[in-house]
Amino acid sequence: MPKTKTKKKPSLANTWLSVTDVRATLARSRENRGALSKWVTDLNARTVKALKNAEPSLASFSEHERSAILKRMEGTERAKVKDMSADIRRTIVREAGRISTLMASAKVHYQSPVQMLMRDSIGSERRSRLMEQIAASGPAELASLAALAASTNDKELGAALCTRLSKMDRAQRPFTAQEFADALMGAEWREVNRAILETERLTLETVTEDRAFETGRDPGRQVKIALMKREEEQFAEPQEADDDDPQGDGREDASDPETQETKEDT
Repeated sequence: MPKTKTKKKPSLANTWLSVTDVRATLARSRENRGALSKWVTDLNARTVKALKNAEPSLASFSEHERSAILKRMEGTERAKVKDMSADIRRTIVREAGRISTLMASAKVHYQSPVQMLMRDSIGSERRSRLMEQIAASGPAELASLAALAASTNDKELGAALCTRLSKMDRAQRPFTAQEFADALMGAEWREVNRAILETERLTLETVTEDRAFETGRDPGRQVKIALMKREEEQFAEPQEADDDDPQGDGREDASDPETQETKEDT
C-alpha cells in the first residue's frame, strides 16, 4: 500500500526578533567572526615567531637538516597553539551556530513587505477606523490615499488600504498590495533578509577558518561563500536612476530630441 504524504505543519515556535533585534544580532555575528579571525592570526604569528627565533641556533646544521628540524618544530608549535586555543575557538564556533539558528528561525516573520506591513499596526484603533472610512472607496480615491500613505510613511493607513484591496476584484484594484507595501516596508524587509543571509555566511566563514586552522588544510568552501555573498546582494537597496540617465542603464534616450539631432548632424 503506497504511503500517503503528510503535510508539514508550520512551526508556531519560531523565534521573534524585531528589526532592532536583527540589527543587534548581526552586529554580534560580525563581532564573533572578527574574534576568531584575530585569534587565528595571532596564533599563526606566534608559530612563525617561534620558528624565526629558533633559526640562529640552527646555523651549524645543513640546509636539509635545518628544514627537517624547523618542520618538526612547526608541527610541535602548531599542536601547542591549537591545544591552548581549543576551548575559546570552540566557544566562538558554537556562538556562531547559535546566532545563525536564531536568525534563521526568525526568517518566517519576514517573508514579504506585505506581511510586515499588516503586522506593524495590528490592534490599532486608528487602523480600524480607517478601514471603516474607506470601506466604500473606489479605485481613484484608494490610489490617492495610497500615494499619501507612501509619502507620509503612514503604515496604519497602508495596512487599512491593503485590507480594502483584498476585498476587491483583481481587475478593479488600482495598485498591487506587494508594490504598495514595498514602498512602506521594502527597505526594512530587504535589510532584515540581507542580515539573515549575512549571518549564515559569517557562520560558514567562522567554521571554515577554524577547520582550516585545526587541520592545516583549506576546506575548499570559497565558491560557496562567494555564491552566498552574491545572494546577499540581491537584497541590496535598488539604486535610483540618475537624473541625466532616465533609463538608468547608462544608455542614451533614443526619444530625446537633442540626441536625435546630434545623431543626424553626425
